[in-house]
Amino acid sequence: PDLGRRFAERKRCADPECSMLMCRGKATQDFKGPDCRFVNFKKGEAVYVYYKLIGKSTELWAGSVGSDFGYFPKDLLEINHNYSNEELELPTDVSLICY
Repeated sequence: PDLGRRFAERKRCADPECSMLMCRGKATQDFKGPDCRFVNFKKGEAVYVYYKLIGKSTELWAGSVGSDFGYFPKDLLEINHNYSNEELELPTDVSLICY
């Protein structure tokens, strides 16, 4: 189905605002996203996860590398620390917008 600007209809977060860190991991390989909605990283960089998309697009998570924020494929992250074991399921807003 066409989700418009959203990659998925639902997401999992550690808190209702999706502002708390869920986990941290290390990039297993370099990643360059197709547009500005994605965060780019190099192998070995720390990636911080704020929410996980669920439903149709379960392969994308959202997080930060340094001061950059965006989506990335979850398969490129090796989790090495969980900040929260609680996950709330919430509706997604419009996906990040490129300017």
